[in-house]
Amino acid sequence: MKGIILAAGKGTRMYPMTMPVCKPLIPVYDKPLIYYPLAVLMQAGIKDILIIVPPDEMYSFIKLFGDGADLGLNISYRIQKVQRGIADAFIIGKSFIGNDEVCLILGDNIFYGDCLKQSLLKARANEDTTVFGYYVDDPRPFGVVEFDENNKAISIEEKPANPKSNYIVPGLYFYPNSVVDIAADVKPSQRGELEITSVNNEYLKRGELNVVTLGSDFTWLDAGSAQTLLISANTISDIQTKTGKLVACLEEIAYDMGYINAEQLLKLGEGMAKTTYGEYILNFYEGLGEELNRSPALYRYAIHQTEGGQKSNALGLSVLYIIHIACGLCAPCLSFFCFPACFQLLAKRQNLLQAGDDAALFGEGGEG
Repeated sequence: MKGIILAAGKGTRMYPMTMPVCKPLIPVYDKPLIYYPLAVLMQAGIKDILIIVPPDEMYSFIKLFGDGADLGLNISYRIQKVQRGIADAFIIGKSFIGNDEVCLILGDNIFYGDCLKQSLLKARANEDTTVFGYYVDDPRPFGVVEFDENNKAISIEEKPANPKSNYIVPGLYFYPNSVVDIAADVKPSQRGELEITSVNNEYLKRGELNVVTLGSDFTWLDAGSAQTLLISANTISDIQTKTGKLVACLEEIAYDMGYINAEQLLKLGEGMAKTTYGEYILNFYEGLGEELNRSPALYRYAIHQTEGGQKSNALGLSVLYIIHIACGLCAPCLSFFCFPACFQLLAKRQNLLQAGDDAALFGEGGEG
């Protein structure tokens, strides 16, 4: 699956704030706004990402992310010369999408929730189109979804004067490859835009639209105005203060998703060591060591992954150790192989740590 971030808005509603810099690059508390939608795509397991940017702004995005390699991503860029609506993203990104499925997220949308990652991966696995429903007090500025008595979506209306429900469709959409052809056939609305609601209604008509309602444990924010930008910043601040974890820390997500290893994570943190953001990454890295210390076998495997040594012996020892923990006394044969090796490894590691030579824990040849 490919991912697209539509970040082409100049933010004219936020002038003069956005006159020197486009909306997706302005800060929301401690990070640029575009970090938040990028974090969503990363948590959905998407590594090939297209960022659609305004004219004359591409260099700023490239300066921020480059080609995405530092995060284990493949990021490319396209320009939307004229803002023609959300569905235009599939026309601009047609060659990028190719024959793949695609997830589109708007560059000013923020999603947060303890189960967000699981919801994203589930939506990605769904063969039909998946969009989300989110309850708001005033749905009139958004696309509004109507449900029947069985909680099945029966209509979606763009910015209605008299909404049929309080559930809106936020800016996150999972589509099959057919969205490229559907978007190409969309006609401009009375506002002169290629509406994403027209795309969703086509899938609804085909019986291929899945609307997943997000509960109160999810937070969705639309940072599209000065007021909502302030609300978003305060909300992110509150969440981070309460949980002690950063929202949309791309480096942490990249490591958790397996896009980068511990050595790459450390390097990224050291590059920002004098900032609170960098300190968070370094503290997260140090926490990995504390977690690995609880299992000498897993510590050995992590060292080999980071240092680039031979992994086969360490992986085998890790598997033996884990199976022994799972089987307990029912596997004395595993104990014979696993425990002596683990205790010997632990003693050796402690001696080297006391000598201040952690890098030499297994030697250059990776011997056991």
